[in-house]
Amino acid sequence: MKTKRVLVAGATGYLGQYLVKELKKRGYWVRVLIRHEDQMRKFDAVDDYFIGQVTEPQTIVGVTKDIDWVFSTIGITRQKDGLTYMDVDYRGNSNLLAEALHNQVEAFHYTSAINGDKLRHLKIFEAKERFVDELKMAGIDYCIFRPNGFFSDMRDFLQMAKSGRVYLFGDGRYKLNPIHGEDLAAVCVDKAEARCKESIIGGVDVLSQNELAELALKAWGKPIKITHLPDWTRRFTIWLARTFTSSKTYGPIEFFMTAMASDNVAPSYGSKRLEDFFRSEVNEIRMKV
Repeated sequence: MKTKRVLVAGATGYLGQYLVKELKKRGYWVRVLIRHEDQMRKFDAVDDYFIGQVTEPQTIVGVTKDIDWVFSTIGITRQKDGLTYMDVDYRGNSNLLAEALHNQVEAFHYTSAINGDKLRHLKIFEAKERFVDELKMAGIDYCIFRPNGFFSDMRDFLQMAKSGRVYLFGDGRYKLNPIHGEDLAAVCVDKAEARCKESIIGGVDVLSQNELAELALKAWGKPIKITHLPDWTRRFTIWLARTFTSSKTYGPIEFFMTAMASDNVAPSYGSKRLEDFFRSEVNEIRMKV
């Protein structure tokens, strides 16, 4: 059987790097889309590099030539370079899809997030879900991955815990099950091979926010000190951010604070534990000191 040729866009990001490793481990031919030549050093072994910017369509002409599958993890959490969510999460992916359609790519796989389709009023999801809609109407085989929070996102809790206290909104009982990038990459490739259309993906540990805070404090060897703030402070902070800052600033704030106000539990996959990740992160930080 012919080896599938895969393009990974967003390959330098947290999930993208794990996707490249997983695809190579399974014997796929892999091309990565990068923005700068010096980003080549991030990869141990890929078959081809393509340098271009998805927000500048003339620079990615030919990126999907001879490609069977596209995996796109392109998106921004903290905006920079004057680019908006619409510029990157929507138009950037739309430009890439146009190339895929032009070159008759077999399938396009895209990473949004859990509940993105229900939270379109948030700036970050307004753009992501507009692209999801476009992809579903494009006439190409597709899979939409909707992961829960990444382990890397949980570093915010770890950073807070370093001071010896974690602050939570409400009673801290809402649950989530974040997933490690390595586990998520394996699930994404599994789902692509199974030609799944849409999948919600979470990690093995379902934790309340209180339990998550405890793990972060324990990783630092700190006593358990958690302060619960009244929920009106969360809503007021979102209002302040939306009223007095640009979407560049308030986008990540409203996303994080909205997610903290409900359960976000997805079907569990993988084997990596958040407790081990926190311990490893703390050890790494201490070795650098």
